Amino acid sequence: MKREAALAALSRDHHQALVVALKLRRATAPTADEARAALAAFWPVHGRRHFRVEEEILLPAYAGQGDPHHPLVARALCDHVAIRHRAHEVLGESHSTVADLHELGGLIAAHVRFEERELFPLIERAMPVAQLAALAATLEDTEHAPPAAER
Repeated sequence: MKREAALAALSRDHHQALVVALKLRRATAPTADEARAALAAFWPVHGRRHFRVEEEILLPAYAGQGDPHHPLVARALCDHVAIRHRAHEVLGESHSTVADLHELGGLIAAHVRFEERELFPLIERAMPVAQLAALAATLEDTEHAPPAAER
């Protein structure tokens, strides 16, 4: 799917997330540790940052042109909460099951597809080209900035 330049960096992140989600969804007892390791490599650096960028830059920019109470915005934020919760559990608990990995992989994959198919098109339709260009510059600067310390 052709994506506006403003959202291209986020779509690239989505590709990485789908790779991890697939490993989680395909995990078996012998490969569970490998799937957890893929999540551990992705989540602290890319996953958390991606959510922050969407919550602190993308969605506020959209709110200037669209309805910040739109059900798709609410769903995106609720998905973020659920995924954060499950990722924290899976990474923090050595006794998480293969079913837990499958569930988290399914949540991540469904969320990425939702954003790509529904949320991002909503944002692209609502925002004028000039604002999308400004947003692209902001997102690009953020992508190259060092990660903020986790709270």
